Parts: sequence; C-alpha cells; structure tokens
Amino acid sequence: MVKENLEEVKSRMSAACKRAGRNPEEVTLIAVSKTKPSAMISEAYSAGVRDFGENKVQELCEKHLALPEDIRWHMIGHLQRNKVKQVIDKAVLIHSVDSVRLAVQIEEEAARKSLVADILLEVNVAEEDSKYGFKLEGTESAIREIASLPHVRIKGLMTIAPFVENSEENRPVFKKLRQFYVDMQSKNIDNVNMNMLSMGMTGDYEVAIEEGATLVRVGTGIFGTRYYMNT
Repeated sequence: MVKENLEEVKSRMSAACKRAGRNPEEVTLIAVSKTKPSAMISEAYSAGVRDFGENKVQELCEKHLALPEDIRWHMIGHLQRNKVKQVIDKAVLIHSVDSVRLAVQIEEEAARKSLVADILLEVNVAEEDSKYGFKLEGTESAIREIASLPHVRIKGLMTIAPFVENSEENRPVFKKLRQFYVDMQSKNIDNVNMNMLSMGMTGDYEVAIEEGATLVRVGTGIFGTRYYMNT
C-alpha cells in the first residue's frame, strides 16, 4: 500500500510542478512518519524515500536508533526547549522554531556539540490561536536576531496552514508566505540562506507546490490514517 500511495503522491507532485512551470527536483517530499511503526517506514525507505518527518522528540530518537543511518530525520512538531539536546544531533532540519528563546536554546546545545543546526522559522500566517509560530509582521526582526547566533543557520520558513475541506482556500496563505520568503531572500541577511519553504500537507500539498513550496510534508497520503504505537 505504501509503495502505491507514494507513486500517487509523486505523480501529483510532478503534475503540480508542471502546472507551475517548476522542476520537480526543486521539491522534496518528507514522509511524515509520526505514530507509524518501523515496518511501514522501511517500506517507504525501500521505495526510495530518505526524508522522514517526526512530531515528537522521543519517537524521532527511537527511530533514529532503529532505522538506516542514511535516513534524514526532520523535526516538524512543536519543540520544547528542554528537549532540544536530545534531537540536536539527530534531526537534519528543525522546521518548527517558533520563538527566539527556542533558537537560543538550539544555539547553546549546538555549541556544546560543536555543530551548526539548520532550522526553519515557523510562521503562523493565518494567525490561528491553536497554532504555534511567529506572526508574519514579527518574523523579520526574529530572523535578524536569530541570524546573530553562530551555531544556528536559518535555511528558510515553514507554515502549517488551516485544516480546510477545499485546498484552494489555503492558496492565499501559501502565496503570502512565499512573497515574504522572496522578500527576505532579497535582503541578503548574513547567516541566512533562505532557500527552503516548508508548506503543504496531505490535503493541500499540490496547491503549496504551485505557490512555491520546496518541502512538502505528507503523512496520511503515504501511510494511510494515523496508526498509534503501543508505547
């Protein structure tokens, strides 16, 4: 099932790129493996997937230990400052940096391990009370403040769009973040690469790709409905 679902997702991604006049190689698929057992992840791995997204630190750490070393683990869920040290050397990218305080904690833990942590700033574009993230108008000042941290490297932005029945409703959200992202690129802020835009999930990744996403986070579309491990 996983292999067939993956083929369907990749086909839709390719079609979205074609509609937008984009090269499909510009867009990375992150298989959201939260709550999924290792057997399902191995099936996706066998089908060629190397980027997997986890929401919880403990789960990411356990899977990092149990699964192939060349998997690129992405921390996509809300990250508590007291858990940064557990994930700092295991996640290739932390998508969900939603405060300067969290970035400072990442700086401290990265410095202890003599590494540079790649991060995305989470932006709550729709300003939903239930979601974490910077408000759009406060993001540039946060970028400039975090850019001064030597062991943290800002690679771009991430957003979690509202849950909607019709994915077209999220197009303005993606468009707004893309415009801000391009604006930030043009400012050439030191220590800010701004080449990654993580937006779009199972219900709206095609629209996100059309609006410029470089990373899409797809879980249910690949693995089916959520599976809860007995832990």
